Formats: sequence, C-alpha cells, structure tokens
Amino acid sequence: MQISFIAFDVIQPRQRMQLGFVSAIVPELSVEEVLSLASDLSYDCVELMCWPKGKATRRYAGVTHVDVQSLDQEKARILQILSSETGVAISALGYYPNPLSPDLEEAKVSILQIQRMVDAAALLELDTVNTFIGRDWHRSVEDNWARMIEVWKPLVTYAEDRKIRIGIENCPMYFTDDEWPSGKNIAHSPAIWHRLFTDLDSDAIGLNYDPSHMIWQHMDAFEPIRTFAGRLFHIHAKDVRLDQDRLNEVGILAVPNSFHTPKLPGLGDVDWGKFFSFLTDAGYSGSVCVEVEDRAYEGSLKSRIAALRQSVNYLRQFIPVQK
Repeated sequence: MQISFIAFDVIQPRQRMQLGFVSAIVPELSVEEVLSLASDLSYDCVELMCWPKGKATRRYAGVTHVDVQSLDQEKARILQILSSETGVAISALGYYPNPLSPDLEEAKVSILQIQRMVDAAALLELDTVNTFIGRDWHRSVEDNWARMIEVWKPLVTYAEDRKIRIGIENCPMYFTDDEWPSGKNIAHSPAIWHRLFTDLDSDAIGLNYDPSHMIWQHMDAFEPIRTFAGRLFHIHAKDVRLDQDRLNEVGILAVPNSFHTPKLPGLGDVDWGKFFSFLTDAGYSGSVCVEVEDRAYEGSLKSRIAALRQSVNYLRQFIPVQK
C-alpha cells in the first residue's frame, strides 16, 4: 500500500507547543538533576538520552540519563513521579547511533538499543523516541536502500505494536574526515524522506526535524515543515553559522566542519521567526528542544547552563509560557 501524503497534511495537535532541551549537554548530571535544572530554567520538557553505558565514541554521545536496559516498572514510576513533581515533561527518549554501520556488531548493538528504548518509552507512557536511520557511508543511497528496509521494517513494526513513534533526525552525520564521503545517516533530504515514508509504509515513522542541518546543506529549511507537517514528531532547536569566506576558499566538497559552526538559537543563520511561523501554520504543537553544540559555551558546566538559560530566554518570544 502506498502512503498518501494527503492524510498527513495537518498534524493532530496535542495541547500546546513545549520548549525543552536535549540532555546530552549535561552528561555529568543525574536525571533528577536534569529535570530540576529544566524546572529552574523554566523549560517545559527534556529529551532524555539513552545511550548504552560505556565509552563515548564522539561528542555528545555516550550520555545515559535513562538506562533502558535496566528500566523496569518501578524505576519508570519513580521517573514519572519526578517528572510530575518538577513540572517538567519528558518530550522523548533519544539515542543517535548508526544502525546501518558496515561494522555488523556495532549495527546489532544499535538496533537492540533502539528496541530497548521503544520498550522504555512504552513503560514511561511516552509516545516518541528519536534516533538516526544510519548509513554505510562508503556506499550510495541506492546501495544502502535494501539493507535499510531489512533493518527498519522490523524496527518500525516493533514500535507500531507498542504505539510508539520514531522521530528520525535529519542530520547527515557528515562533519569530519572519519565520516567521509557521505555521512552516517541517510535521512538528510526531502527526496529521501518521501521514499523512506513510502517504503516503510507506517504512521510510526517521522522526523525529529532540525533546521540547522538544512542551512549548512544550502537547502530550504522552511518548506519541509509544510510538506511533511504530519511527519513532524519532534523538533530540535539548533542554529548554525555559515562562514562564506571559508566556503569560498574550500568549496562545498570540503569536510563540512571547515565552513560551518553550530551555534545557540539566535546566534546563527536560521530565521527563527520564519521557522516558528511555518511551525504554527502547520499546526505543530509538540516539543521543541534546544540542542546545544556551540563550542563557545562548552568550557564548563556553568557555561553550558548559561547556554541553556540564554536559549530559553531567546526562544520564549516564540513559545510563551502558558499557565
């Protein structure tokens, strides 16, 4: 059966848009401290990271605020009570590996952890988990496609059976030499999203949309909000600054980190007024979570908390507090 995108023209709204942050930026804090911090800074929600415990393989990876391997009914209930007491919702659970890695053992670990994260979301009575589709970065989109279907059809069915939605972030995961030549996440463009949603043929798969990745790819960051309105499950609020002088020097075929810099919302090239205008027109009323990857604020926990404070102050003009 082919998916009809007409059916996804308008999102069925929840209550209201919520402003949150991604917990990866405060790895040294416990989940209790994360929710308390969110409350103190007047955030509505938090996306909690669920990496397997162990050594991180890259920046912002390896953060475990919910250990989905050991989560049980009692632990889930404790976390729900903590969320209720702080007044901070859990927007989603997040884990961003490469389930299509050419290293089959790495891929196996990633797939199992995504399944555990889906189970954890069901225990916590959440409706969304966020992740990457993945990619063998040495191969073309076409050459990745059969394996993508083989891996993701069962994962989507697994989530569907548990009434959980999977939001795929649109980051190409191409920044540095070790991700050359095509990055480690296939789901980075509208053409691929159309094909992905058609071939996986499920309401349980959608986007965790981040406009910054469209900006540095020199793509329209706003029209996809209208086109994929019904597939917007979650939003990441991250800005990016393109360095045109560097781009003129190295060209678009250079490693992307050589011509762009992730920034806090309001400090880069995303037009946030236009972005939220498109979101509200699309009927989006889910979570918008700040993702801090601005190196200028990474020197200490105090500096990263300041980044979260600055971000909430800036974005509240678009998502006012509602009591």
